[in-house]
Amino acid sequence: MSILTDINAVMDKLGIQVETGIFTRNAPEQYVVIIPMIDTFEIYADNKPLQDVQEVRLSIYTNGNYTALKNKIVRKLLGMEFTITDRYYVGYEEDTGYHHYNVDVANYYSMEE
Repeated sequence: MSILTDINAVMDKLGIQVETGIFTRNAPEQYVVIIPMIDTFEIYADNKPLQDVQEVRLSIYTNGNYTALKNKIVRKLLGMEFTITDRYYVGYEEDTGYHHYNVDVANYYSMEE
Protein backbone atom coordinates (compact mmCIF):
# COMPACT_ATOMS: atom_id res chain seq x y z
CA MET A 1 0.00 0.00 0.00
CA SER A 2 1.16 3.48 -0.85
CA ILE A 3 -0.21 6.96 -0.25
CA LEU A 4 1.05 7.94 -3.71
CA THR A 5 -1.10 5.26 -5.34
CA ASP A 6 -4.08 6.14 -3.18
CA ILE A 7 -3.83 9.91 -3.82
CA ASN A 8 -3.47 9.30 -7.56
CA ALA A 9 -6.68 7.25 -7.45
CA VAL A 10 -8.52 10.05 -5.60
CA MET A 11 -7.38 12.69 -8.09
CA ASP A 12 -8.39 10.42 -10.96
CA LYS A 13 -11.91 10.12 -9.48
CA LEU A 14 -12.06 13.92 -9.23
CA GLY A 15 -10.80 14.36 -12.80
CA ILE A 16 -7.73 16.32 -11.68
CA GLN A 17 -4.40 15.79 -13.40
CA VAL A 18 -1.62 14.86 -10.97
CA GLU A 19 2.10 14.11 -11.01
CA THR A 20 4.68 13.40 -8.32
CA GLY A 21 7.57 15.79 -7.68
CA ILE A 22 7.06 18.13 -10.64
CA PHE A 23 4.39 18.63 -13.27
CA THR A 24 6.09 17.82 -16.58
CA ARG A 25 3.20 18.11 -19.04
CA ASN A 26 1.58 21.27 -20.37
CA ALA A 27 -0.21 22.74 -17.37
CA PRO A 28 -4.01 22.57 -17.54
CA GLU A 29 -6.33 25.04 -15.77
CA GLN A 30 -5.94 23.04 -12.56
CA TYR A 31 -3.56 20.33 -11.43
CA VAL A 32 -1.90 18.81 -8.35
CA VAL A 33 1.73 17.98 -7.64
CA ILE A 34 2.35 15.37 -4.92
CA ILE A 35 5.47 15.95 -2.81
CA PRO A 36 6.40 12.96 -0.60
CA MET A 37 7.28 14.16 2.91
CA ILE A 38 7.29 11.49 5.60
CA ASP A 39 7.50 7.70 5.82
CA THR A 40 7.72 6.52 9.40
CA PHE A 41 6.80 3.59 11.58
CA GLU A 42 4.55 4.08 14.58
CA ILE A 43 2.88 1.98 17.23
CA TYR A 44 5.37 -0.66 18.21
CA ALA A 45 4.74 -4.06 19.80
CA ASP A 46 7.50 -6.56 20.47
CA ASN A 47 9.93 -4.16 18.73
CA LYS A 48 8.02 -4.41 15.44
CA PRO A 49 6.15 -1.54 13.82
CA LEU A 50 2.42 -2.01 13.48
CA GLN A 51 1.73 1.04 11.31
CA ASP A 52 3.46 2.64 8.35
CA VAL A 53 2.62 6.36 8.39
CA GLN A 54 3.01 8.09 5.04
CA GLU A 55 2.53 11.81 4.49
CA VAL A 56 2.57 13.92 1.34
CA ARG A 57 2.04 17.55 0.44
CA LEU A 58 -0.50 18.24 -2.28
CA SER A 59 0.46 21.41 -4.11
CA ILE A 60 -2.76 22.53 -5.76
CA TYR A 61 -2.55 24.91 -8.71
CA THR A 62 -5.50 26.58 -10.41
CA ASN A 63 -6.27 29.55 -12.64
CA GLY A 64 -9.78 29.58 -11.19
CA ASN A 65 -11.33 29.53 -7.74
CA TYR A 66 -8.73 27.88 -5.49
CA THR A 67 -11.15 27.73 -2.55
CA ALA A 68 -13.68 25.62 -4.45
CA LEU A 69 -10.97 23.25 -5.73
CA LYS A 70 -9.32 22.97 -2.31
CA ASN A 71 -12.66 22.22 -0.65
CA LYS A 72 -13.50 19.58 -3.26
CA ILE A 73 -10.17 17.80 -2.70
CA VAL A 74 -10.23 18.08 1.11
CA ARG A 75 -13.82 16.81 1.38
CA LYS A 76 -13.03 13.81 -0.81
CA LEU A 77 -9.88 12.97 1.18
CA LEU A 78 -11.64 13.29 4.54
CA GLY A 79 -14.50 11.16 3.24
CA MET A 80 -11.97 8.46 2.37
CA GLU A 81 -10.48 8.66 5.89
CA PHE A 82 -7.21 10.40 5.06
CA THR A 83 -5.83 12.70 7.75
CA ILE A 84 -5.31 16.37 6.85
CA THR A 85 -2.35 17.64 8.89
CA ASP A 86 -2.03 21.17 7.46
CA ARG A 87 -3.56 23.53 4.87
CA TYR A 88 -2.40 26.95 3.72
CA TYR A 89 -2.45 29.38 0.85
CA VAL A 90 1.00 29.86 -0.66
CA GLY A 91 0.09 32.72 -2.97
CA TYR A 92 -0.76 33.90 -6.43
CA GLU A 93 1.97 33.34 -8.99
CA GLU A 94 1.91 36.37 -11.26
CA ASP A 95 4.24 34.80 -13.83
CA THR A 96 1.98 31.76 -14.37
CA GLY A 97 -1.44 33.08 -13.35
CA TYR A 98 -1.98 30.21 -10.88
CA HIS A 99 -3.15 30.29 -7.29
CA HIS A 100 -1.02 27.88 -5.23
CA TYR A 101 -2.49 26.13 -2.18
CA ASN A 102 -0.92 23.33 -0.12
CA VAL A 103 -2.68 20.50 1.70
CA ASP A 104 -0.63 18.06 3.78
CA VAL A 105 -2.18 14.60 3.88
CA ALA A 106 -1.29 11.52 5.93
CA ASN A 107 -2.51 7.95 5.85
CA TYR A 108 -1.83 5.00 8.12
CA TYR A 109 -1.16 1.56 6.68
CA SER A 110 -1.16 -1.61 8.74
CA MET A 111 2.06 -3.63 8.72
CA GLU A 112 0.12 -6.79 9.48
CA GLU A 113 -0.76 -8.91 6.47
